[in-house]
Formats: sequence, structure tokens, C-alpha cells
Amino acid sequence: MLNMVGLVMVMSASSVVSVREVGGPWSYVQRQVMWTVVGLAALAATLMVSIDFWRRRAKVMLAVSLGLLVLVLVPGVGVTVNGATRWLGAGPFQIQPSELVKFALLVFVADLLARRADHVTDWRWTLLPVLAYLTLVAGLIMAQPNLGTTIIIAVTTLGMLWAAGVPIFPLTLATLAGAAGAAVMVASTPFRRTRFLRFLDPWADPTNTGLQNVQSMVGLANGGFLGRGLGRSTAKWGYLPYAHTDFIFAVTGEEFGLLGALTVVTLFCALAGIGAWVASQARDRFSTLVAIGITTWLTVQAFMNIGAVIGIMPITGIPLPFVSFGGSSLVVNLAAVGMLMNIARHPVPAAERTRIARS
Repeated sequence: MLNMVGLVMVMSASSVVSVREVGGPWSYVQRQVMWTVVGLAALAATLMVSIDFWRRRAKVMLAVSLGLLVLVLVPGVGVTVNGATRWLGAGPFQIQPSELVKFALLVFVADLLARRADHVTDWRWTLLPVLAYLTLVAGLIMAQPNLGTTIIIAVTTLGMLWAAGVPIFPLTLATLAGAAGAAVMVASTPFRRTRFLRFLDPWADPTNTGLQNVQSMVGLANGGFLGRGLGRSTAKWGYLPYAHTDFIFAVTGEEFGLLGALTVVTLFCALAGIGAWVASQARDRFSTLVAIGITTWLTVQAFMNIGAVIGIMPITGIPLPFVSFGGSSLVVNLAAVGMLMNIARHPVPAAERTRIARS
């Protein structure tokens, strides 16, 4: 349902910029449909192929993802857009390796924590190696730079560590250290510092640095309760930059009102609830951790995107899962949901659940 909402909203939100770029309104939605087909194939692969297959290839997937992250930073190889070098490829056929590494690191960490279940209380066997890989991934992504994706990956990994039973004290120290590092990155980088200050007071510069903050809220306010109707948004006519990507939720709220916006939020809440249920029914520790990781990742990313649009969080430049325009994000998100469905198809037997509960 979220994917269908996304196709409709990309068609509407991208129509104006598409006309300006290529002379027709369908350029972006055609590419989104193409990526949806690819994403559904990825979903089918992770759904139908045994989860043990992906577990055995966790190290290979992570190594390939890290290699692609390095390639992005090679001059002349990585594609730079708006000062950020995050893509590989050319024209409409580009991939974002930071999206691939979300999935690869998640599977790798779940495998490591499952294999070391007997040593989970010893932070040197669980927390330390996971943090080492997380630091490596975070460093490569921050070199792009991409703080938003780094935060999502870090929160997902820390959530998996907590769910695995890592002692709370060293985990809390690691979390505080990561938060302090993120704060330093924001304070020491002019454009991030400006974003944070505009989040606190967007009306201090409403036509420049606070433009996105102000226009996204104006769009939501214009939508009222039932909205202006599909295609009738004014924000997408150049008032709101990136209306079809990072701020597509504002266009959704303007065209379908509070009712439409709450429907999207409800769908994400349902996804979070179902993901938690799947994790509770999983047949083994690895499957449980994968389900927790996927659910945390998608939920946190949706919260950060919507939070930025409605003004309760700073803008981080991350897409709304399944809804925003973007090929790599959509394909990887659908692949992750396919694995979540795979875990749901093979729950622990009822008799085994009863035995575990009694013990």
C-alpha cells in the first residue's frame, strides 16, 4: 500500500519538475515504475530463497557493499549532486551504495550476534566487533557526506545489540559516544549547523536557509483536513525544493489533507507493529534479529523524514521509505520487506513456543 501511494505521489509531485527538464510530466514516475519492478523482483528473491542462503553470504554482501562505498569516493567514478558524492552509474541508471550497505550490515550483524549468543554478556565478543564494523561503514558514508543515513544505520545496529541482550551499561556508553560524535559533526560543519539552527527557527530566514522548513509546513497547512485534491498542490510548483523526494510527505498532506497524511503514518505504524510481531514469532535468533533490524530501520527512517517535514526534527535529506522517488532506496526497502515476509512464513512451531514460554 505504501508503494502504491508512492507511485501516485511521485507522479503528482514530480510532474512540474519533469516538464521543466524533459518537456513531459511522466519522466520520474516512469523511472519509479521501472525501479518498482526491479524492487518486486528483489522482494521475490528474498522471500522465496531460504534465509540461510543470505546468512551464509553475509560477509560477501558486506565486502561488496564496502567496496562500492570506496568506489563512490574515487574521483571521476562517484557521481556528485548538490555537493554530495553518493552515487555510482550514469543517467537514470544510478545506484546508491549507502542503501545497499544498510541491508548488508544488518544481515552481517545479525549473524555475528546469533553465532556469539553464548558470549552476549561479554562486550568484547559482541559490542566491540560490531562497533568496529559500524565505525568503518559510518566513516565511508560520512565521507560522501551523508549524516542522515549514518544515523539510521547506527540506530538500527544499536537496536539489534540491545535486542540481542548486550549489557546496557557499555551499550549506553557507545550510544552516548555516537550521539556526541554526531553533535560535533553538526556543530563543526557550516551547512549542517545552518540546518539545525533553521530547524529551531525557520522564520529567521524563510526565503533562503529556512525555505524548505517553511514551505513544507505551508503546504501541509494548505491541505486542511481533506486536502486540495490529487495534482492540485502548489508547493511542487517550485516553492518547495525536492518535493518528489525528501519532502513528498508535504505534497501528500497538501493534496490529501490531514486525513491522507495520517493514513500514511498509520501504514508505517502498522508496518512497525507487524515487524515486531514477526520478530516475536521467528524460528531462531538470527531471524529474530534480522526482523528487529529491518523494522527498526524502516520505522526510524520514516520517523526522521516525516519529522523533518512537519518541523519536529532537523532536515537530514533522507527519503520516505516506499513513497519518495529513488531507485536504490526503493529496491533495497522492498528486498528487506521480502526477507521480513520470509521470516513470517517460517515461524517457530506452536509447540516449541509453548515449551520456551514454560521454561
